[in-house]
Amino acid sequence: MSSVSPRILLLTPPLTQLNTPYPATAYIKGFLGGRGYAVTQADMGLQLVLRLFSVEGLKQVFAEIEAGNFDLSDNAKRMLRLQNRYLATITPVIRFLQNKDLTLAPRICHGRFLPEASRFDNVADLEAAFGTMGLTDQARHLATLYLEDLADLIKETVGPHFGFSRYAEKLALSATSFAPLHEALEAAPNLLDRLLLEELDELLARVQPDVVGFTVPFPGNLYGALRLAKRIKEINPATHTIMGGGYPNTELRTIQEPRFFNYIDYLTLDDGEGPWLRLLEYLGKKKERHAELVEASLPLRQASLSAGEGSYSAGSGMKFNEASEMLRQAQHDMLGGDSPEPADEVHCALQTILYAPDTNSLLQRTFLRNAQGQIEYVNHPYPDVPHAEVGTPDYSDLPLTEYLSVLEVLNPMHRLWSDGRWNKLTVAHGCYWKRCSFCDVTLDYISRYETAPSTLLVDRIEQIIQQTGQTGFHFVDEAAPPLALRDLAVELLKRRVAITWWGNIRFEKTFSPDLCRLLAASGCIAVSGGLEVASDRLLALMEKGVTIAQVARVADGFTQAGIMVHAYLMYGFPTQTAQETVDSLEVVRQLFAAGVVQSGYWHRFSMTAHSPVGKNPAKYQVVAIGPEPAGFAWNDLWHDDPLGTDHEAFGPGLAKSLYNYLHGVALDEPLSFWFDFKTPRPTTPRHLVQQALQAPEKPDFAKQNQRLFWLGNAPEIRIEQGKKAIRSVLTCYEQAEDFEVKTSAAAGQWLHQLLTQLTHDYDTKVLVKEAAATFPAGEGTFEAFLQSPAWLLLREKGLLVL
Repeated sequence: MSSVSPRILLLTPPLTQLNTPYPATAYIKGFLGGRGYAVTQADMGLQLVLRLFSVEGLKQVFAEIEAGNFDLSDNAKRMLRLQNRYLATITPVIRFLQNKDLTLAPRICHGRFLPEASRFDNVADLEAAFGTMGLTDQARHLATLYLEDLADLIKETVGPHFGFSRYAEKLALSATSFAPLHEALEAAPNLLDRLLLEELDELLARVQPDVVGFTVPFPGNLYGALRLAKRIKEINPATHTIMGGGYPNTELRTIQEPRFFNYIDYLTLDDGEGPWLRLLEYLGKKKERHAELVEASLPLRQASLSAGEGSYSAGSGMKFNEASEMLRQAQHDMLGGDSPEPADEVHCALQTILYAPDTNSLLQRTFLRNAQGQIEYVNHPYPDVPHAEVGTPDYSDLPLTEYLSVLEVLNPMHRLWSDGRWNKLTVAHGCYWKRCSFCDVTLDYISRYETAPSTLLVDRIEQIIQQTGQTGFHFVDEAAPPLALRDLAVELLKRRVAITWWGNIRFEKTFSPDLCRLLAASGCIAVSGGLEVASDRLLALMEKGVTIAQVARVADGFTQAGIMVHAYLMYGFPTQTAQETVDSLEVVRQLFAAGVVQSGYWHRFSMTAHSPVGKNPAKYQVVAIGPEPAGFAWNDLWHDDPLGTDHEAFGPGLAKSLYNYLHGVALDEPLSFWFDFKTPRPTTPRHLVQQALQAPEKPDFAKQNQRLFWLGNAPEIRIEQGKKAIRSVLTCYEQAEDFEVKTSAAAGQWLHQLLTQLTHDYDTKVLVKEAAATFPAGEGTFEAFLQSPAWLLLREKGLLVL
């Protein structure tokens, strides 16, 4: 493989998102492509969906349902009766969701165009939900319900594992045993499996890969990956299969299941760049060694064959017949089943085992099954590939115009996940905080924190825009570092690179109102952050490093800058009482009532094996009660919380209240309104959030070591005679308005010079104290000037202190 570069195929198995490609294959392709490897990538989820939701695909679905012995619900029977309407509408609906024919929107909304089944029974008030957003969004939501109706029919009948983002997820969730997956994989493929495998066969015939890599970010990707890998092994056993991704990184770190390696040859952990480099080198050396040993064995072949079964192979110390059987199996594992003639098979394998040095030491963070059928984990201590050297994600061979912009739910933040094409990118590797007790902070993808220069990040952004033609970016960091975001925003503004972006943050005080305004100016439209349990006691126990008051102020800063705020909320944390749950809901109510949070979602706490809670349950006063390890997945742990409340009971009420709050409904209802059982009255002060928002900000004079940044253009200046003295008038011409700043002649000239410098010189950081040092004498104190109408007007219009 070193003399001829292997053909590499990277696959995203079904299903992740319909609107945009999951970025893992693009990252690895960009990295390996930069090192000279030939890489092809494909999104098998998208290919399956487009094949299934087509005229021919639906014909197969309806035909198989009618031929099968399914116990159909009334809803499914209705859809079968309407199959001609589904066949007539599926192609235009898919084209509409691909943004290829938006003129269909009026018919979808008003023309009784779509056949309707159960998903339409509880359709939201579209006028209220979409009245300000336009007809296209209404139509996109209705078209999404139409697809979900079809998905329900498929799941009820020919494809019980189907789901748009959770394909066969139940088989992989908390799968401590491999047995259910193995049983499903050994069963005959169902219709959806067959469609998927037909797509794969076409791809394999075109690419003819030597190595196939699977990314498995979620449990719902595992079945599809293994089903595809099984097919690859059937077609060409010599093809090497590799798996990595978020699911193995969290669930399979202690795998001891040999049957898994019937499908996957190598399982890698954590970042893929280093393990892929080592694996490709390892496979190349194995192939080289195999070729050398074939050639070297030629003189020995006849002598060894004539020696017979009872003799010894030269210098081996083993009987030939004893070695033969063992080495046939060894060769299959080591050489991928690449068998020359039988005599060569035995001799090459014998030479490989007895004389060649071990190549496993080349590997990094990789599981494999050895010749004896045992699972090995090999992790040679190579240095990790630095974040600055991972390269630019390469989306070049993905069909970006074929993705579907669906609109599943009316939650404004969740809409960003499913609607629109977003290029995925990371600002930094890992989490700069890495202390939250519920998070998998012991794993590499969180624990190893590295940054890259903002200049390099914007280089990558520009390359991706050139590749894709899309300027939307989702920064997929666990929590993007505020200072790195600041530098990125400055670099984007400096280069005049216009993008739209959103991502995850921590609600920490570094996100000042001025920094929020800078991020908005650079294209930020939304942030999501963890408020988790809105209780200061539990936030401290979680080691979140934030308080409720701080969250309120930071959220207000983003909101005032025009950036939507989504709050991740949690219930069921160890020792959480019913009182604390109700008090948390009261804080959430106040945040929505104050308008500083526009979106949110309640998650039930889950104890994982790699989190501080999972590592030390006693510290958090809970008890791990299972499940028992069975050689396969090991991450989600069951636990007993003797001090906590009945968390399960609160779930429906929390979800219902939040749904209403984010639509501005029932914000004044008593909290007991949301629950069908008796709950305690909240003890949270009624004006907690409002008081936090009224806390005075730090004055500019106290920010001596912070940087001045001007979002506007260079002003024009004129000197004119006022009633009492000569004064300066600065005229600022901005996008939406022009305004004037009037001050004394000397102060005006100083301001003009300062703002002009800030406009043209982004590389020189002008600190508050440096500006103070040049402030003209005789104009009073600099501290007093910072309270003047002229300065305050400029601060309002875009002069930032960062």
